[in-house]
Amino acid sequence: MTDPKKISILDYTYDLPAERIALHPLAERDASKLLVYKNGNIREDIYKNIAEHLPAESLLIFNNTRVIKARIRFQKSSGGVIEIFLLEPFQADYTSTLSAIKKTTWKCMIGGVSKWKEGELSWESGVKSLELKATLLEKLDDAYVVQFSWTPDDLSFAEVLEQAGDIPLPPYIKRKTETADTERYQTIYAKDEGSVAAPTAGLHFTPAIFSKLAAKNIQTDFVTLHVGAGTFKPVKAATMQDHEMHAEWIDVSAAMIKNLVEQIDKTVVAVGTTSLRTLESLYWMGVKANLNPAIEQLQINQWEVYEEPLTNSSLSAKEALSSLLNWMKVNNRDRLFTQSQILIAPGYHFKIAKAIITNFHQPQSTLLLLVSAAIGGDWKKKYAYAMQNNFRFLSYGDGSLLFIDQ
Repeated sequence: MTDPKKISILDYTYDLPAERIALHPLAERDASKLLVYKNGNIREDIYKNIAEHLPAESLLIFNNTRVIKARIRFQKSSGGVIEIFLLEPFQADYTSTLSAIKKTTWKCMIGGVSKWKEGELSWESGVKSLELKATLLEKLDDAYVVQFSWTPDDLSFAEVLEQAGDIPLPPYIKRKTETADTERYQTIYAKDEGSVAAPTAGLHFTPAIFSKLAAKNIQTDFVTLHVGAGTFKPVKAATMQDHEMHAEWIDVSAAMIKNLVEQIDKTVVAVGTTSLRTLESLYWMGVKANLNPAIEQLQINQWEVYEEPLTNSSLSAKEALSSLLNWMKVNNRDRLFTQSQILIAPGYHFKIAKAIITNFHQPQSTLLLLVSAAIGGDWKKKYAYAMQNNFRFLSYGDGSLLFIDQ
């Protein structure tokens, strides 16, 4: 079995010419190409027909996170621009932070921070007479802590971002944000605000696709994982043991977990890597709850799913999820809100998901490791086929349906 700590990221690369990166989405969401991989075989279709490639009575799990306008540009009186990119609330949860009035504090990345010597930055708009100020509080190892304050102080921070912020397109989409991105860089079912990057596998889904799924008695349900900028974090270490995986916030209802328990014997399909990481994290959280029912907090760290005592577990998916539900009941929780740092890489054995719908990812990325964990060395065949058959790559590009090798 592959030891994921010893994986060299250089073994997970391919040549991606700049012209193959999709800079804009197609006019129709479901017109994107779809590569279907199953048992080593590859077929090609378009997303509009994806229901035809799924078993009847499957269960599709979507991530309903909503992208916030996380990029704010402050212009100094000298003309210089300082760009603040929101990462996540600082020592607070998303709901309270986005609904906050008067002021709030976030972990951020800052472009042009050397120009920010001292004092406040200010952003003003004639719309609702908004004035937004930013104060640099602290430098962390990998980010900055920034306090935002604003007037009128009856506006929520979510309303402030709608005016002052910009949709945070990925760094490899090298163009200015356009008005259309506000709608197209969201899934049609986006609900809970918090992501600074879209769960891009879901961008292809349309009402017409959902109707075809329903006609085939394919069930759908939703989890929430707020995608952080760490999803674009390059792997710079020679081996994975020296790479720190980004932690992400997940929010899952007890009702969804109960539905998953009832449907677990069917083909569970994760729509996107974020949904997949959430589903697999739920299994391991259930194992932890089973091992230690008195545990106060459930989260998953980067390597623990490859180490004892978790690897000693023989719990089925149904047993683990039932243990998780019991833990939630004892702790009087109808929602599970916690963090997962899970790294899914070759050597990982999938516990819940039987298939994944996902776009094409950057070379030498943890997302490419996840694809390899699902279909083994055939990831090279998949990417070679996509390159030879004019598939479009990355967030606004085409995608694939991969049935996980068991």
